[in-house]
Amino acid sequence: MQRRSVIALVGGLAGSGLASLALTGCGFKLRGAQNFAFKTLAVMPNPGGPLALELRRSFGAAVHVLSPEEPLTQAQVVLDILQEQREKIVVGVNSSGQVREYQLRVRVKFSVRTPLGKELAPPAEVLLQRDISFNESVALAKEAEEVLLYRDMQTDAVQQVLRQLAMVRLD
Repeated sequence: MQRRSVIALVGGLAGSGLASLALTGCGFKLRGAQNFAFKTLAVMPNPGGPLALELRRSFGAAVHVLSPEEPLTQAQVVLDILQEQREKIVVGVNSSGQVREYQLRVRVKFSVRTPLGKELAPPAEVLLQRDISFNESVALAKEAEEVLLYRDMQTDAVQQVLRQLAMVRLD
């Protein structure tokens, strides 16, 4: 019995080693921290909506995000949140016309510029959507699920905006 367990252990280690070599060979790499070409950023409008507030918190120590009291001229880059919109669309009904499925959407339009107005990146849009079933007998639970899905989409949108900001160059 002991010999079989040793063989299984060696086989398992060899298999995991081959898997890691295959992933490394294909270029797979875990996403690390973002590197930004700027050290100071202003997020407009200030204070803005929930997405703008989460964006301000997401930079951490990598970038100094200007507070409302600091002048805009201190920023190297200005992120303008042009539109932050949540939508709820009916996508499915039953034979009696009752809603059975919704589609939730979060749409964020933004642009990146210098404080003097020079465009650093063209206006961009992030659009996320999730489908959610609906049942009136569990309406409160579905409302809570909707709130969680919107929060998840907002966090995902913030991550996508951060990735696009990491591509901005000040040249």
